[in-house]
Amino acid sequence: MDSNFEIMNVKDIENLIKFVQKSGVAEVSLEQKDFKITIKTSHPAMDGNGAPVIVPAIAAPQHVMHIPTPITVAATPPAAPAPTAAATKAAEDAKYITIKSPMIGTFYRSPSPDKPVLVNVGDEVKPGMPLCIIEAMKLFNEIESELSGRIVKVLVDNATPVEYDQPLFLVDPT
Repeated sequence: MDSNFEIMNVKDIENLIKFVQKSGVAEVSLEQKDFKITIKTSHPAMDGNGAPVIVPAIAAPQHVMHIPTPITVAATPPAAPAPTAAATKAAEDAKYITIKSPMIGTFYRSPSPDKPVLVNVGDEVKPGMPLCIIEAMKLFNEIESELSGRIVKVLVDNATPVEYDQPLFLVDPT
């Protein structure tokens, strides 16, 4: 028996085998400083008692060699891509102001399921007007508009999680 393998005693190995057999797990790997042991229950190699064969593997040192890669410079610059529908839409959305989430939580368009939504597309908003509710840690926070304008687009679906600074609404300030 290899001296590195003796770090784990036979009783520990037997207990590990019994655990793997009882748990129904297909494979268990245990790695310590000087050795690694893997037990595979679906492995075809079995001993005379039907127990999986344990094969200790000692990790060999790995050497990494760095080979410099030549840099290729293009003789002609690539042609500018034609404006796509997404680029046109982004330019169109640039004239709008984005209202972003001030916190992480769950976005709701209405104060409760039986109440109407606070704002719809096309609604005029003014500073202090409630736009949505964000639930964070069981607290319902009413998010108010900080500007005047018209809601152009609602960017988040009702009852979905939102991140800090995630866009919620597009507002046309004109």
